[in-house]
Amino acid sequence: MKITIKQAEKLIKLARDAISAVFKGKEEFDIPEEYKKEFKEERGVFVSLYVDEDLIGCIGFPEPDRPLADAVIDAAKGAAFEDPRFPPLKKEQMKDLRIELSILTEPKEIEVEKASDYPKKVKIGKDGLMIRDKFGAGLLLPQVAVEWGWKPKEFLDNACKKAGLSPDCWNNMRRNVYKFTAQVFSEEKGRIVEKKLKA
Repeated sequence: MKITIKQAEKLIKLARDAISAVFKGKEEFDIPEEYKKEFKEERGVFVSLYVDEDLIGCIGFPEPDRPLADAVIDAAKGAAFEDPRFPPLKKEQMKDLRIELSILTEPKEIEVEKASDYPKKVKIGKDGLMIRDKFGAGLLLPQVAVEWGWKPKEFLDNACKKAGLSPDCWNNMRRNVYKFTAQVFSEEKGRIVEKKLKA
């Protein structure tokens, strides 16, 4: 299911309301019934939080293992309060908080005959990457490669590093390398826009 701008507005409001509820002392956040019905499809999602253009939290779920409304709430609260890379969000930061929502397709394993073919299968500006093996897992959203100006090989290297593995781990055919696409919606100057990624 493709998400419209109007639906993205609802989902970003849902994320913001879920974070605000924590500051109001509410342990459980009740999803409005209309949202439960509209966003019942199970989807992978990531929520990224920014203040003054600085990333202050990013948490999500690559697999479609829960209804989208639930996934957005869980990811938003996780990004605000549980990302180990950043201190928890402070209440006074809420007024400057900008939310970015990435709604994922299901990750699919990249099939290659030899590891050197992986870079040819990765399209910058379209694909996100996930590396998995028994020692760790790492995921990078499609917009990350664009923001850093990476080529496919650099993108693969950095996905390995995100997993806590050596940068060239994708050269080992025992690794599982997946790709996915995402619709990315962001708050920009008081309105919601869908980011068009370009290589």
